[in-house]
Amino acid sequence: MPFALAVLPLVTLLGVFLGGALFTELGGTLVIVAILLAAIVAGLIGYARGVKWQAMEAAAVEKFGDVFPVVLILLSIGGLISSWMLSGTIPMFVWLGIALIDPQFLYVSAFLAASVMSLFTGSSWASAGTIGVALMGLASVMDASLPVTAGAVISGACFGDKMSPLSDSTNISAIAARADLYAHIRHMVYTALPSFVIALVIFTLIPAESSSATNSAQQSTQAMRHLIEQAFLPAWWQLLPPLLIITAIVKKWPPVVGITLSTLLALTLAVSIQPFSLANGVNAYLHGFSLDMLPGQLQHDAATNSAFVKLVVRGGLYSMVGTLVVIIAAFLLAGAMQATGALNVIIQGMLKAVKGTFSLIASTMISGITLLSLTSHGGVTSLIVGNLYQRAYTERNLANVNLSRSIEDSVTLMDPVLPWTVSGLFMATTLGVATIEYLPWALFCLGGPVFSLLWAALARRNGFGIRRLETVAET
Repeated sequence: MPFALAVLPLVTLLGVFLGGALFTELGGTLVIVAILLAAIVAGLIGYARGVKWQAMEAAAVEKFGDVFPVVLILLSIGGLISSWMLSGTIPMFVWLGIALIDPQFLYVSAFLAASVMSLFTGSSWASAGTIGVALMGLASVMDASLPVTAGAVISGACFGDKMSPLSDSTNISAIAARADLYAHIRHMVYTALPSFVIALVIFTLIPAESSSATNSAQQSTQAMRHLIEQAFLPAWWQLLPPLLIITAIVKKWPPVVGITLSTLLALTLAVSIQPFSLANGVNAYLHGFSLDMLPGQLQHDAATNSAFVKLVVRGGLYSMVGTLVVIIAAFLLAGAMQATGALNVIIQGMLKAVKGTFSLIASTMISGITLLSLTSHGGVTSLIVGNLYQRAYTERNLANVNLSRSIEDSVTLMDPVLPWTVSGLFMATTLGVATIEYLPWALFCLGGPVFSLLWAALARRNGFGIRRLETVAET
């Protein structure tokens, strides 16, 4: 298959997405439209080349099976958010944030809080789905920019996830490249540290509110604080569900088990201590929290506060169904491209263009982003890329930690900023901000690839940030 024909579905995907964003008002439906059109193009190419529909369908089903555990996590997070809302856990974080966080430093606070949470739990999803949701609610109350706040949360969550030995993506990247885990983490400092510092400085310098809006913001935050006190009765026991999540992650329980146990604990607390019924708990888990679960007068007062409504009316198992539909469409595209052999043509074409360190690392990262766009799953992509490129790195006297870091700086960091990947869809759905809106502010995610390519480009001059095979034993 000619290379130009192999990449045609990807060109279609990118063209429809960018063109739609510029010239249409499709909004959230743009992603599914772009993916379906690209899948149709891939299917027509396959049909023209004699590939049967059953083969493309089987490839799509196989890929979906590979990421089914992640899909279960995605669905269970919806229930977790609504249960934490019903128990008052997320509102309590907002309540505390109003008292403790200076609005002028909201963005940098969000960045650091998400970093710490993710570093200790090893999960960007856990960080964004818990403290991230609370920070988004706080940003809404303070009249701060939601895209900037979401970018700060995602940047911090990805930093902690990338640098934590508890992280699945970090472990998978090291395994994929056959690199020592801790050597891999140390080598990532070359790209993670400057990206972190730049993001920290920028989020510190951006004020979260203007002086003209200060009085209005203060009134809004106090009104929100009062409503939270009336509706959710903030108390210490509301910290128990997140503590259970952290325990589950540290103990390395299966993610779905930890999330489900935390959800059940939150629902139990909500029904037994909070003024909510068992029917409220079931409805919240399935459909999300709604204002009609509050008492009459409080329900009326809450409905008049738009920031409070945005904070609490969310979550539920069904809230993730739209995301699941996009994921299925993405696997139709991936299955068609695998069955036609287009995927292999693209990767082999990239390997042929490799001549030196820079082109090898650039090729690795492009391959990672390309495969991520097709598989929608960072773990699967990392394993494929690692297997394809190991020999190329060894032949060029490059240590495996260069490969594992290249995987992280492309796959792990681009995963939450691509609108059709599982992680990108999760972040957009959970934080309530479209991927294309928070993308410019996901500063840490954007910085990693830049510094990875920079050190590769300068490798011939000083070798900084690049580890050769002969230096492995010395470190």
